[in-house]
Formats: sequence, C-alpha cells, structure tokens
Amino acid sequence: MRLLAAVRAGDVERVQDLLGAGADPDAVDEDGLPALCVAVAAYDAPVARALVDGGAAPDRVLPDGTTPLWRAVDGGSHAVFEAVLGEETSLWLSASRGAALIALATDWYETGAAEVLRRRTGATGPVTTSRVEDDEYDWVDEVALGGLVVRAGHGAILSTLEVACRTPAPVDELIARAVRQPDGKHVDWSAVHWLLVRRRDDASWSAVVAHRHHPDPAHRRFVADCLRTRSFCDVDHPQYGKRETEVLAAWSAEETDSGVLAKVLGAFTEFEHPGLEAAGLRHVGHPDARVRREVPYAFLTHGGPLSPAGREALLSLVRDPDTEVRLRACWVSGGDATLRPEVTRALLPMTEDPDPAVRRRATEILAASPDRTPAVADALTAMLDADDQLVRLEAAWGLARRDDPRTEEAYERVGPLGPGFEHDHRPGELLHYRWRRQDAGAGASATAS
Repeated sequence: MRLLAAVRAGDVERVQDLLGAGADPDAVDEDGLPALCVAVAAYDAPVARALVDGGAAPDRVLPDGTTPLWRAVDGGSHAVFEAVLGEETSLWLSASRGAALIALATDWYETGAAEVLRRRTGATGPVTTSRVEDDEYDWVDEVALGGLVVRAGHGAILSTLEVACRTPAPVDELIARAVRQPDGKHVDWSAVHWLLVRRRDDASWSAVVAHRHHPDPAHRRFVADCLRTRSFCDVDHPQYGKRETEVLAAWSAEETDSGVLAKVLGAFTEFEHPGLEAAGLRHVGHPDARVRREVPYAFLTHGGPLSPAGREALLSLVRDPDTEVRLRACWVSGGDATLRPEVTRALLPMTEDPDPAVRRRATEILAASPDRTPAVADALTAMLDADDQLVRLEAAWGLARRDDPRTEEAYERVGPLGPGFEHDHRPGELLHYRWRRQDAGAGASATAS
C-alpha cells in the first residue's frame, strides 16, 4: 500500500498528500499493524503527527491489547508521544486508560530504562547508551539491550501525560524531574519548563519562584530559564513583566553562582526595568566571562542616549579580552556616536578571526554600523572573498547602504541565492542603491543644465 510505503520511507509530505487524497489513516500492514504504530516504532514524530492529524486513532486497541499511544509511551520518545497524543485528548482519553499509561510511564521513569530492559529481555550484558536528538531542539538517551531499543524520555512523557489526564503533578515534583538531567536541552527539562511556563495560577508561580533560593544551582537555573521564556510568552498580559522583573532585579544582586547569575542576567535583560543599568554596572567587571556576556544588554536604550556611566561600561566591554563579550558590546554600542570609533577598532580585527562564526558576526555588525569611514568599506570589500555566501551577502548589503561604487561587483560576487530570500532586505538593497544612483545622476544633470 502506498501510504505504508510512504510511512516506512519517512516521507511526511507524501503521507500528507495521500491522506488528503483519501487514503485510510488506519491502514494496516501485512501483520495487522497500523501505519501509526509503524511510525512510532521508527521514532518518526513528523509522520506520526501527520497520521494523527489525518484521522489515525491513537487509542485503537491492537491484537496484543496495546494501543498506538501505549506504544508511544513505552518507546520513550517525548516528541513521538506528543505527536500521537494530539490536541483534543479530552475527547477520547478515558480516566482508566490515562491511569494505565501514567503507571507505565512511571515504571519506566522510576525504575530506569536499563533496568526495565533487563527485566523484559533477561539480558545480563552491557547496556549501550547514546545521545540522540528527539526533535530539532531536545536530546534524549537511547538505550539498547537484548535486542530492544528505548528512548529514556519517560520523565517528559509522564509530566505531559499527567496534564493531559487532568492530574498535574505538584510544582516541586515537576522541577525535581526537570533537574534530574540538569541540561536545558534534555527532554525532561524542556517538557517541564514549558508546562510550568504555561501555568498561570498564582500558586504555581510562587512555587516556581521559590526555587531561586534552592541550594542546588540546577534548580535556580531552571527558574531563570522559566522567567526568560515568560518574557516573550506574556507580552499581551496587562501585568507583563511586573512580577518577573522585580524578582530578577533582586536576584541579580544576590546570586553567587556565576553560571546561574549569567542566566539571571540573560532573563532580566529580556525585560525593561529601571534597575537594568544598575545591574549591568554591578557586574561589568565580573571575573566570569559568561556573566560579562550578558552585561551589554543591560545598557540597551532603545534609541535613547546612554548615560555617562553606561557609556564608560560599554567602552570597557568593547575592549574585553573575551571575544563574545566584545561582539555583544559592539552590537549594543554601535549607535552611539561617541563609542563608534572604538567599536570599529574592535570589530575590524574580528573580520579576520580564525573562527568563521566570529567573522560572520563582525561583518554583520559592521555592515549595519553608521560608520561610513573608508576602513569599514574596505573591510566589507575584503569579506567578499569569504567562503560563506551569507557573509558575502552581508558585506554587499553594507556596501550598498554606503552607496559604495563597488556595490554592483559586490552583489555579483555574492552569487545566485537559493529559495528563502524572497523577503530578505539584503538582496533588495541593490535595487535601492541603483535608484539612488539614478536620482543622483538626474539631479546632477538638472543642475548642469
């Protein structure tokens, strides 16, 4: 069957096309296994989501008594589980089935993937563990033993499943699950993070924020991550940022762990608050570069003038020994006419840095800079030799903004751009450059006549 062939091939667009043309989303293979279970077994979340969106039944009872959703929980991939769970769980997920799934996820989580595999297979050999991407953002351990393979994302699955079953765990228990793997990109951390960010009740807020006093830095990092995410999730709320910034302002003066302090400042600078500059000044000379990297953003004025103290602090950061600190300080300082020469002096050597990422970012900042000196235009011209097409495009755009006579050649050296640049302002600047040249020529002709 064509649908099953597309599912096995992982061709999500083909699956969607076939479903749109009327293919049965619950089609089974020669062993009676539904297409959704084939996707679950392959850890193919996009295909699983396409099948569920196309009408595949997550709760279809199979000959062995399981369901596709049961198999998704058992497999341990949070991404696949969420794809199979879908959106309207209240329409089909009964309390009894939900409780059984919670028990299954709990067993995996509390016992551990390796031990459950030993119990199921009877194997006594070594466990093979490897880190894999569960989706485009998060990772999870994939554990293999006795011919069985499972992903150890059951903490994330358990936390999400409890919400789907309307039996959410207490905040303290959720945070304990998150920090069990103290990495913000682990699925357990990420799932709990988003669940708690979406909670809007005062009790949950207070319980989350209370962990900023926890002796374990991982708990405090988790809170800082949540507060930073709230900076762009609550923008339409009438009290946007008020509670968050008051907490962060006090916390930024108290935190002693450098890694956590960097997270706190990173969250604080996502908001607007009158205490931001004071927080930046307090930490501009911090011995840990991770902290100093967040400090420049405390001096963003959104078009207003810098204070003398803020300008002096940014000058220090533009000269910082850490490359990342210098880049961020240059980006923040670029609009200040007093600091502009110092910013340019800092950026020009970075366009020749051995690190391609540094060269790209230095070029981006220089291209956007109001600095019209020949040294900047020459540096941008030199970047047209870069292997990275985006660097060449950035340099060409910077030259066009300056009405540099090398602009036409610069865009030729960028080369053909593929799809995705239809609405990009940088290619379009060539046309604006030509219009300005035509207008200047017409003006000169009129003056001469």
